[in-house]
This record gives sequence, structure tokens and C-alpha cells, in this order.
Amino acid sequence: MEFNEFDAAEYIDDAEDVAAFLNAALEAGGTGALPRALGTIARSKGMTAVAEKTGLGREHLYNALTDGGNPTLATLDKVLSACGVRIKLEAIC
Repeated sequence: MEFNEFDAAEYIDDAEDVAAFLNAALEAGGTGALPRALGTIARSKGMTAVAEKTGLGREHLYNALTDGGNPTLATLDKVLSACGVRIKLEAIC
């Protein structure tokens, strides 16, 4: 029996999927999970297309949006916008 490795990028189709995936990543892994989750989302949209929409280089995106990546707020904002979502804060107390 042969198994293929699961890739969440294959199942992210629209902005609602993007938001749900990011929220799940943040809930499960905190802010450290955000770069990797954004990398998965960028792959689902096509890294070249995201690079063109953001004005950032593909290599920069690959480096910033991986485990251990440390993207700036400006990079996060550009990638989120290119993927059709934005950050929304809510009070927790």
C-alpha cells in the first residue's frame, strides 16, 4: 500500500479557508506557528503569484514563511492581504 504525504495547501481554496487555517494554527501553536501556516497558504496560492502580489521576492517569502522564520509585520501584512485576509484583534479579558 502506498501513501502520499498530506499537504494542507491542496485543500485551501478561498479566503474563508485561509482564515480558518490561520486561526487553527494560532490556536494550536501560537504565534510561532504563523509563519509556517502562512507558508502553506502561500504555496496553496502559488508562491510566484504571492510574490508578485506582495512585491517581495520568492526567496524572501520562502525564508520568512518557514519553521523558525521571523517575518516582519510588513511582510505578514502583505502576505495576508495577498491571500484575502487581515488580522483582527479581540479582547481576551
